[in-house]
Amino acid sequence: MTLFLAIIFVMLLFLFSAACVILVMGPMILLQPHRRRKEWYSRFTTILEPSNAGLPQEDVIVKTPDGIDLSCWLIRQPKKARGTIIYLHGVADCKIGGVALARFFFSRGYHVFLYDSRRHGESGGNFCTYGFFEKHDVSTVIDYLQQRTDLTPGKIGLFGTSMGAAVAIQAAAIDVRIAAVAAEASFTTLRSVTVDYQRRLIRLPWHFLRNVALARSQKVAGFKARQVSPLDDVAKIRCPILFIHGAQDTFIEARHSRELFDAAHPPKDLFIIEGANHNDVWDVGAKRYEQSLSSFYQANLK
Repeated sequence: MTLFLAIIFVMLLFLFSAACVILVMGPMILLQPHRRRKEWYSRFTTILEPSNAGLPQEDVIVKTPDGIDLSCWLIRQPKKARGTIIYLHGVADCKIGGVALARFFFSRGYHVFLYDSRRHGESGGNFCTYGFFEKHDVSTVIDYLQQRTDLTPGKIGLFGTSMGAAVAIQAAAIDVRIAAVAAEASFTTLRSVTVDYQRRLIRLPWHFLRNVALARSQKVAGFKARQVSPLDDVAKIRCPILFIHGAQDTFIEARHSRELFDAAHPPKDLFIIEGANHNDVWDVGAKRYEQSLSSFYQANLK
């Protein structure tokens, strides 16, 4: 009996210690991901902005209603465009990661708009909230595009990857101006994907530790984690949605996109790419990936 009580005591002590660490470190890791900028990308590529890829580049600053400057690039067609595609990057990434895809969309006749999400890249902001505030930033960007007198944006499509895909879904649920959404490797809810991250990073699946981190994060950043739920929001969307996911994604498992697809209204499509992980979906999907995106926007941004 004494041994049993000792084991229980040790387990409780360990759980308490882990909770204290999570209480301190969890919010910082969750709310303030590492910022990738040109210095990081310059180690791998010389294409650090659209002009390096031979694209017409306009540097833009869009200010959000709460005073945050978003660092943006507009890549505009010289003549009439088929529409405008807004690129939304993943967590800890920046708009540089979307230049290759912007070149693909531009070559097919679209204006392309890329920006650093708040608390990412060159944009301002102290916290990343995974869509709670970011979904409104998408509407602010659309406002900016439609208010320009020298630009005809046409229909607006979103392309989001990882966190950007989750933001795209949340934005489309509140803004009917969005005509089409391609969501690559989205998560279903912040609460569920946080458990996945925790299990991978510290090998502990307990929801208690997740709850400790999220409770503190909510107070620090002033948001509600339960409301960061693409799974709830996708049922509110009436525009076409294309879900894309790598079948072997070890960062956000493919079941997230399958669940989102099941909850979405038609028209919808699901493209699971066998052999692809989280960051190589285009490389593995190759021509099928390109054709899927090209056909999707051509059909829905007419």
